[in-house]
Amino acid sequence: MNNVIFFGPPGAGKGTQAKIISEFLNVSHLSTGDILRKKLLDEDKLANELKEIMSAGNLVSDDILNSIVSSTLKRELSKGFILDGYPRTLKQSDFLNKFLLESSASIHYIFNIVIDFETLKTRILKRSSEENRDDDKLDVIETRYNEYINSTQKVSDSYKDKYSNIFYEIDGSLQIHEITEKIRQILKNS
Repeated sequence: MNNVIFFGPPGAGKGTQAKIISEFLNVSHLSTGDILRKKLLDEDKLANELKEIMSAGNLVSDDILNSIVSSTLKRELSKGFILDGYPRTLKQSDFLNKFLLESSASIHYIFNIVIDFETLKTRILKRSSEENRDDDKLDVIETRYNEYINSTQKVSDSYKDKYSNIFYEIDGSLQIHEITEKIRQILKNS
């Protein structure tokens, strides 16, 4: 059983890698983005609130995400999991750390996919045209990237400081298969 966190700015490829590695490790891929996009299909008050938040490129509140993630993790703890897009804030990180401690569980690997903004912008705009995603517009990309720099990167840096023995930085400008191979080698060698 392995528990893994993927970090990286929007469009860095963490979702793609999380999917591939979840199959490699035979664990669940828990993408908060996918969970939230599914919720957007519901016709209720929360779905409408999420539509407004996400279409503006803003992040969903910590309380909403913590609730979604904790209920999902309770089902996955015995099998292992990959977190993709969570934790994004120090409050979420504190919540996750407390949850894992209370559950006698831990994180085994943390991968941070590092990539510059210009490469990201090109990649996300290409993804937008291929997948027809409403959250992949240029102004939204800039908002999400700045939010990442101002919030999630602090979480990533915190994990890097606290868990340097399981924290791995990966060059996100590489091809998908090259990134996958680097991650697989780390998993095989540790």
